[in-house]
Amino acid sequence: MLFSSILFLFYFLPVVIGIYYIIPARFINVRNTVLLLASLFFYSWGEPVYVFLMIYSAIFNYYMAREIEKDVNSRRRNKNGNLVFTVIVNLFILGFFKYYGFLMDTINSLLGTHIHYTALSLPIGISFYTFQALSYIFDVHKKTVPAQKNILHFSLYLALFPQLIAGPIVKYRDVAEQLQHRSTDMDKFGEGVVRFLFGLGKKVLLANSFGALYDEITAYGDSSSATVLTFWIGALAYTLQIYFDFSGYSDMAIGLGKIFGFDFLENFNYPYISRSITDFWRRWHISLSSWFRDYVYIPLGGSYVKTVRRHIFNLLVVWALTGLWHGAAWNFVFWGMYYGIILIIEKFIIKDRLEKLPKWGQHIYTLFIVMVGWIFFSQANLGAALHYLSVMFGFGAHGIADITTLYHLRTSGILLLFGCLASTPYPMNHFRRFLKKHMIIALLTIFGILLLSTAYLVYSSYNPFLYFRF
Repeated sequence: MLFSSILFLFYFLPVVIGIYYIIPARFINVRNTVLLLASLFFYSWGEPVYVFLMIYSAIFNYYMAREIEKDVNSRRRNKNGNLVFTVIVNLFILGFFKYYGFLMDTINSLLGTHIHYTALSLPIGISFYTFQALSYIFDVHKKTVPAQKNILHFSLYLALFPQLIAGPIVKYRDVAEQLQHRSTDMDKFGEGVVRFLFGLGKKVLLANSFGALYDEITAYGDSSSATVLTFWIGALAYTLQIYFDFSGYSDMAIGLGKIFGFDFLENFNYPYISRSITDFWRRWHISLSSWFRDYVYIPLGGSYVKTVRRHIFNLLVVWALTGLWHGAAWNFVFWGMYYGIILIIEKFIIKDRLEKLPKWGQHIYTLFIVMVGWIFFSQANLGAALHYLSVMFGFGAHGIADITTLYHLRTSGILLLFGCLASTPYPMNHFRRFLKKHMIIALLTIFGILLLSTAYLVYSSYNPFLYFRF
């Protein structure tokens, strides 16, 4: 069940909100039970079998965290046995369901064998809830948080439907208190509704439109319409699609959290206004970047290591894992290493030169790197990505531009310009000021977004969500 679906918007969500708010706020355990049951139903709608895998993850990590807490508070010499076991089990489950087919394909390719295997469907959101469970386990081991004694609260943390299938990756320490005590009032509810509807508009009206354009251009392949400028238009379309798709879903998750009294941390901070790749990754998918920083990069020694070689090694490990987290294919690994190498170059070679460039030069540099990177991310495999890039840079292209290029500029040019503007903070900042002065008009605008999004969902069958495969 997608947030951007008629079923969710007009059936599931109103019923859950109605039941939730009928229950007085002082009965927090009853409210949590409602949210947990709704979350399990939400997940089982699309994953009727894999919901048991998530339930197992909740029960297993709940009990193991309590054992780990006993270990770190004991006087035993070996206090890491339960921690290692818990991490191995979590990673094995994630690896088996997500990377089993990738591993078998790689073995067959390298050894020239033909080992047959049954492809497994990927449990929706497994990367997100597994990383949430691991962050909780690590924090309990480090005594950053106490182990949760109430299995209902912990299960809700892991299964809460607003952030279950696409994040943000919520650390337990950020919501531990909210699981037991949280406020719900009309101001927070209204703020959540507005945030949700803006996210819905970003996903349905913008991301889907850019996605349709990119798919159309990608389909040209080696045909005569595969020109340099046409493929750059496609790259820009995907650049905007993935931002509005994922940030829109994050906005919807954060908005839903507020509706039920939760305050999730921001996951995007206008990454396309960045002036370096380092800055970009401080603004894009913040919850994932901070997860790898806290639980991989820093434990490896981070930047506080004795040699530059060790620092570079740490960065490459983190970015190889980041790429692999996004998908079980070599183009994702390549994409991760691509960013790792660029960040190393930025940090150790061109940092001073980059800072001397004018701001517009820094922006162009950053967006160029990002747009090229998204091609590796968007294509089905590394070969397809390299073909697309070769056309973008004139190798194998059928000219610089043609009538197809003009057609896309004429039909999608204004939409692309609007998308570029909407990916900056300026429109939202102006809307917030407008909302304070002209509340009725602003509310009508928000209601219009709901109507247009609903109309799109009713009449269009094109409604992909890119991060479902992660």
